[in-house]
Amino acid sequence: MFVVCRLRQAYPKRHYSTILCPDSSKPLSSIEKSRAALSLIKTEKNPERILEICRAASLTPLTHIDRVTFSHAISKLSKFNHFEGIRQFLEELKTRPDLRNERYVSHAIVLYGQADMLDHAIRSFKEMDQLGIRRSAKSLNALLFAGILAKNYKEVSRIYLEFPRMYEVEPNLDTYNTVIKAFCESGSSSSVYSVLAEMDRKSVSPNATTFNTWIAGFYKEEKFEEVGKVLDLMKKHGIKPGLNTYNIRIQSLCKLKRSSEAKALLNGMISMGRKPNSVTYSQLIHGLCRDGHFEEAKKLFEDMKKRGFKPDSNCYFTLVYFLCQCGDFETALLIAKESMGKDWIPVFSTMKKLVNGLVSISKVDEAKDLVKQIKEKFTGSSDKWNEIEAALPQ
Repeated sequence: MFVVCRLRQAYPKRHYSTILCPDSSKPLSSIEKSRAALSLIKTEKNPERILEICRAASLTPLTHIDRVTFSHAISKLSKFNHFEGIRQFLEELKTRPDLRNERYVSHAIVLYGQADMLDHAIRSFKEMDQLGIRRSAKSLNALLFAGILAKNYKEVSRIYLEFPRMYEVEPNLDTYNTVIKAFCESGSSSSVYSVLAEMDRKSVSPNATTFNTWIAGFYKEEKFEEVGKVLDLMKKHGIKPGLNTYNIRIQSLCKLKRSSEAKALLNGMISMGRKPNSVTYSQLIHGLCRDGHFEEAKKLFEDMKKRGFKPDSNCYFTLVYFLCQCGDFETALLIAKESMGKDWIPVFSTMKKLVNGLVSISKVDEAKDLVKQIKEKFTGSSDKWNEIEAALPQ
């Protein structure tokens, strides 16, 4: 266990031993340092302090917690427009002997993309040979992904067309899938036909991800005939549409406010003996609610539970929010209580609307009881609820 201590203004800039401030006589382990750093970064508002915290934790891209911490740090530094600090920090890490490898450079490339510094990502890729690091599809794929994060799809296309030949890197399946993702996100899903032809020439077989990404792209562009063609191509390549394919189709239809078609797809799926999962139901419930089909959404929610699927927190939150929007406060209360029983509470604004809604339909006692339960379960929000409770009719 460790205690994360607040940074003090008196700390010297590089007095790293005190920044993470362990509350014990023994040094922190690397994972404890990373957790302490992540906690501090989440609340820190001084960009220079954020950099100090990162240096104190000696972060590497080798562990999940470090990658999460890196990502949080870069996001906050970008928010503060501290781009020079990002550049200095990432370049500084390249001098560490343990990070002089393709894995770190690939991670730095992605972080540059996250910070919308694609020019620096490209430079990092080009300068790898100067560091004595051999390029492979791993770093090429990182660069393509950086372009997607920066939403610079034109550069993604250029890198895909020019860099493999220029830097003697052989693309792999992940390369093609990343490029396909870029085309589909940018509204150019038809360009994927040429990528598939290139994969065929290179004897790289597509997988389910290839086609699922493509399907989502054509749905986004509302090219429904093309979706059918992709499904046919999928079968020709010996890939059966799995649960992920159905979930992507249902989610895509719901995003287009075609939840009735999505529900028909679910029914067809079940009639063919294919089993949905909680994600399938949650996506469709959200779509039905957004389209105003509240009764159908409630029935589907009950059917979901009867079939043994466990709704996640977002499913509960979605239903409570939309049922409050349509004035069905009694059902919203039942679902909210069920959610709270799992220690999941919808956001304050939704619960406030539910409390006020119960009062509006003369369910004052129920409203008071709900506020009491919220305060008992979630003591951190007591102050806000005390005000609401005081305003309730006596």
